[in-house]
Amino acid sequence: MAERSKFPAVFWVANLIELLERYAYYGIYFGFGIYLASLGYSRDQLGIIQSVFLFSSYLIPIVSGTFADRFGFKKVLIAAYVAYIPAILLLLATKSFSGIAAAMLCIGFAAGIFKPLIAGTVRLTTDPSNATLGFGIFYAIVNVGASFGPIVAGKLRAISWDYAFMSSAIAVSVMFVITLLFYKEPPRSAVVQPLGKKLLDILTTLSDVKFASFLVLLGLFFWLPLWGFFNLCALYVDSALDSAALYESLDAGLAWIPVLGPWIVGLVSHEVDGVRRVLGESVSHTGYIIILLQLPIAIVFERFRAMPSFIFGLAVAAVGFGVIGLAATGAAVLVFLGITLFAIGEMITSPRIQEYITWIAPKEKAGLYMGSNFLGTMIGATLSGIYAPIYGYFERIGNPGGVWYILAGQMVLAVLVFTAFIRFAGEFKVQSE
Repeated sequence: MAERSKFPAVFWVANLIELLERYAYYGIYFGFGIYLASLGYSRDQLGIIQSVFLFSSYLIPIVSGTFADRFGFKKVLIAAYVAYIPAILLLLATKSFSGIAAAMLCIGFAAGIFKPLIAGTVRLTTDPSNATLGFGIFYAIVNVGASFGPIVAGKLRAISWDYAFMSSAIAVSVMFVITLLFYKEPPRSAVVQPLGKKLLDILTTLSDVKFASFLVLLGLFFWLPLWGFFNLCALYVDSALDSAALYESLDAGLAWIPVLGPWIVGLVSHEVDGVRRVLGESVSHTGYIIILLQLPIAIVFERFRAMPSFIFGLAVAAVGFGVIGLAATGAAVLVFLGITLFAIGEMITSPRIQEYITWIAPKEKAGLYMGSNFLGTMIGATLSGIYAPIYGYFERIGNPGGVWYILAGQMVLAVLVFTAFIRFAGEFKVQSE
């Protein structure tokens, strides 16, 4: 077995930057529905901002990687921070709907610029001997940041929302300093593809009707309900469930762990009018579950073909949605089981479908196919804002869990759609060269 290459210093610097960015991004995003509700805005208005935010987050990466190739990763990282910091500070300065919408649009724009740059750095600073480990570290770092961002922001917003937003602004400011002082431009090819050529190549890739159809189906039946979870779960836990009962369940469940158990329970809860309650955004995400379970799940499912695994993962996620919905009418503690099942479904589906797309691409076009994959994600993420007004409707009729049954139904439909796609269009041919 060949000796594994050492990671250069910029690899670790880039991963630290990624951790801070995910902390800032998810610290704002997961609690955003709760924040908007606290200002008295409707679920319809929440859905509009979520769609605008996610549209910019997933449109910009299609082109920002090309600018990084042309002008340098470090310069484009700094450009992202220049957009990020004022946008976050704008959330401190305005409470108007238009001002908040503008701030979130700019945060999405900044995140879109940033999104491909650290993954690109990891790719450029690894080789065949250490790439698997390198991307494994990167994926773990993403989930650490995505877990602690909402937890810390939730704790801070219990004091003041301004503190939560300031925490994210400080994180991006630290990223700025780290980039200026320690980020060294990774070596890359001197050949830079013009933006127009890249867009033309993407259009050419999409001229493959089967592949384009597959991306659209992924957007409508996978990414759409996936983002529906991230858009709504924190708000649902915070507003529709008995968060005091959730605190008691969590406290009882972790009481057996000395010191650490009480610390975790205290970290994800706050006191309201003398009653201890769970903070919605602190528990309504999948990052901490992914950290614990991604490796064993990856080991189990690597022995199975990608598409059957993907379809099975959709079914698991559908069950998770249904259980989350039951928490509103049954025991609130069911929400923890539902989130765990959804997280398992996410861990089975998301890595496998992205891996699948890289393997069905001709070797020289793997990056191009993955760039096109952003379009499918963008379709689903942008349309996911529709679930906020649907949730609002179910709230008004006294059945807040109803939206989760809609999401579960969409996942069940996804199982049927992708099964039919394979049956009639056939699986894509995996490229060996």
